[in-house]
Amino acid sequence: MNKISKKEQRRTLIRLLSYTKSHTKEFVFAFALLLFATLMDIIGPILIKIFIDDYLTPGHLPVKPLVYLGSIYLFIHFSKVILQYFQLVKFQEIALKIIREMRVEVFSKVHKLGLKYFDKTPGGSIVSRVTNDTEAIKDMFVEVLATFVQNGVFLIGVFIAMFYLNVQLALFCLVILPILFILMQTYRKFSSKYYHDMRERLSQLNAKLNESLQGMAIIQVFRQEKRLRREFDEINDAHYQAGIKNIKLDGLLLRPAVDFIYIVTIILVLSFFGISALESPIEIGVLYAFVNYLERFFEPVNHMMMRLSLLQQAVVASQRVFELLDYDELAPQTVGNKNPSIVKGEIEFKNVSFSYDGKRDVLKNISFTAKKGETVALVGHTGSGKSSVINLLMRFYEVERGDIVIDGISIKSYENNELRQKIGLVLQDPFLFVGTIRENLRLNNSDITDQDIEDAAKFVQVDQFIRKLEDGYDYQVVERGSTFSSGQRQLLAFARTIVNNPKILVLDEATANIDTETEHEIQKALEKMRQGRTTIAIAHRLSTIQDANLILVLHQGEIVERGTHQELLARKGLYYKMFLLQNGSVDHVENAVM
Repeated sequence: MNKISKKEQRRTLIRLLSYTKSHTKEFVFAFALLLFATLMDIIGPILIKIFIDDYLTPGHLPVKPLVYLGSIYLFIHFSKVILQYFQLVKFQEIALKIIREMRVEVFSKVHKLGLKYFDKTPGGSIVSRVTNDTEAIKDMFVEVLATFVQNGVFLIGVFIAMFYLNVQLALFCLVILPILFILMQTYRKFSSKYYHDMRERLSQLNAKLNESLQGMAIIQVFRQEKRLRREFDEINDAHYQAGIKNIKLDGLLLRPAVDFIYIVTIILVLSFFGISALESPIEIGVLYAFVNYLERFFEPVNHMMMRLSLLQQAVVASQRVFELLDYDELAPQTVGNKNPSIVKGEIEFKNVSFSYDGKRDVLKNISFTAKKGETVALVGHTGSGKSSVINLLMRFYEVERGDIVIDGISIKSYENNELRQKIGLVLQDPFLFVGTIRENLRLNNSDITDQDIEDAAKFVQVDQFIRKLEDGYDYQVVERGSTFSSGQRQLLAFARTIVNNPKILVLDEATANIDTETEHEIQKALEKMRQGRTTIAIAHRLSTIQDANLILVLHQGEIVERGTHQELLARKGLYYKMFLLQNGSVDHVENAVM
């Protein structure tokens, strides 16, 4: 658990407050309302003091002055209520606007991050920062900022009124301020540590919950419910313990401590008036007003102290959010400003080496060329580096050593939008969004017409399936398309890719979840798709890539064999062994060579 220093807390708080700059006019208006409301609130006890000292006389009741004084008091009171309402609404409105902007900023930053960040950060932890942490910041702006500004202004007004009543006693009451300041600093010192621990534990809870939801089928199949419940309970208990420590701190240093200082101050003030009464008469109105102001002074202090817990939560949550916003390892960016376009789609890997962790290379000197209209297939055992080749071609990761060239231009020179538009990717595990089938195929691209969508669906043999659904292309897809079979989701993913008419087609075991009959139809569709396009295909079933122009056999990140299907079988190397394992007989292999 990392402790946040005072300097870091101060820097974080200043950065948080910088979000108010874009709302300066609204803030000034709300502050003006607050000043007038505070002024009205402070004048009230002075009017009562005038009534007690000047008009509360036995046997004498001046009606006109009292009516006049009472009317002023009522006017001030009602004006204060109206002003407080509008300034409170305005402060809340500013706070909600700020947090809305911050959430959009955080959400946008998450989409700009490179995949390396997601490789090492649990999804639940990211969700916690976007939701729970920004919610804590919202509480700071809504509760703390408005409370501290309002009460801070009110405290200044109270002291001005105290000096107006009795300078000597007001100077004495100034001694309270450093005592309260020390109390606040002590609270911040300990609470920041506890709140940081609570935030970390909450993030871990979200991560564990997200993992459990994503893997629920595996958990139930392998009967892991008890283990995961135990792990969740351990994290939850750590969160509980941190919360209990903070509650104890709140119980000691918040209201009880402030109330004790208030009682001592009242005793001293009353003693002062009592001793003064021995020498000369005292004004009862002054005594009432002073005691009233002291009570009004400590009530805002109590409010501010109670909000300190929210402030600490916000500072800790803000630091976590700013860590994400300041994370500088973004998705690969375009080098130069030429903005080239992919026309032919010819691909060349030039001695490409790559490592995810900077220690172990998953790709080693990968070199090959894929020309327009050709299909290059990648095969190999699990962990051989096939998916890493795709990740670099899609530019999910930056090429570290070597280069990837498309149409004779380095991939680093292309804008990501150009790459995403001209390279069509179909993954083994397709992802569908909540919405209609039509929306999933269009993906907010206004250039794609309904006819384009239907043509693409017919092309991959999924049109009939869609039309059998209750609402056809307007059928509502649930989260991840879980009501569809794996094969149906895969076919929809094919249609989504084809409708964009890419120059380069990337298939990551795209037919793995499709039955044999459907696969036969898909293979015919793929033959048409590959015409005039460069195709890079990862395959586990070697039967699906026998017509590839070039097959690359990867082993531990290196290309150990290359050639056509017949050439590799004739060589009787690693590819031959893989084909033999899948087809089960030497005779079958020998017939394939012939």
